[in-house]
Amino acid sequence: MIIRIEAESDIPIYTQLTNQIIEGIARGEIVPGDSLPSVRAFAADLGVNMHTVNKSYHELEKKGIISIIPKSGAIISPMEQITEEKMQQIITELKPVIAEALVLGVNKKEVQELVSTILEEMKER
Repeated sequence: MIIRIEAESDIPIYTQLTNQIIEGIARGEIVPGDSLPSVRAFAADLGVNMHTVNKSYHELEKKGIISIIPKSGAIISPMEQITEEKMQQIITELKPVIAEALVLGVNKKEVQELVSTILEEMKER
């Protein structure tokens, strides 16, 4: 999996890293049970501060995407049945993005096409 950090982006580096790890899992580039690099090694590889990687890992753990096991590192969690609470969280996060697209003039059909394109890029599982 290739991680590309854009230092000039308005998106914080830890968020970029978190999002790219999630996308890598969605594409099947990393699978449940795989280990992520140690915080120190990943930070060195990416040329970022260790605290940035650590913050990303804790965000992923909070979302239930990884488990952080002392002395073993960060492990991709097995995929579980999605709960109603998790589904509501996804809806809550998607709503403002879709609303912004509509306000900017993207119509319903274009939003649906965008979602389809993104799913296709992720090789929908």
